[in-house]
Amino acid sequence: MKEKKDRRSERTRQLLSEAMVELIREKDYHSITVADIIERANVGRSTFYAHFRDKDDLFLEQLDRVIDLLNEGILHEPQEESILFPSLGLFQHIQEEHALYKALTWGPGIDLLIKHIRKSLNEKVAQNLQNSGKKFNLPIPVLANYITGSFLTLLQWWLDNKMVYPPEQMDTIFKKLTLPGIEEATVK
Repeated sequence: MKEKKDRRSERTRQLLSEAMVELIREKDYHSITVADIIERANVGRSTFYAHFRDKDDLFLEQLDRVIDLLNEGILHEPQEESILFPSLGLFQHIQEEHALYKALTWGPGIDLLIKHIRKSLNEKVAQNLQNSGKKFNLPIPVLANYITGSFLTLLQWWLDNKMVYPPEQMDTIFKKLTLPGIEEATVK
């Protein structure tokens, strides 16, 4: 019985996630209500709250899922640059889901998106720096924040400028700007 319940729970979460994405594509994030989400997903209010605290919780779970998929290597990058994170995969994903991210950048939803991505990427980069076997002459949290901030600044610029360059070129730009700083911070 538990397996059936788990599958049902997963299906409900999937319906709610899909409803949220559809709604973000249609209207401003902050104008979306839990009532809109449950109506679109065709689930009850109590069912929604059995799975999520609020719409932000649902949204952030989706961001975590994307970041986890990228970090698990679904989108591969060369091993020698594993000290960062799958930046190319993120640029590619954002290009594929441009309408969704553009809808978020037009409204206050971008603040939640950027804050969460910053936190998740900071953790991933700090972990990669820690596990790299290298020693740094700067505190790892400072270095991780620098790397993440550089990426997010470029990402915001790229979105604001209608993705004028392909993801591969943006990733190259990001790495050309960032990797020398990491090398400079490495104890030789």
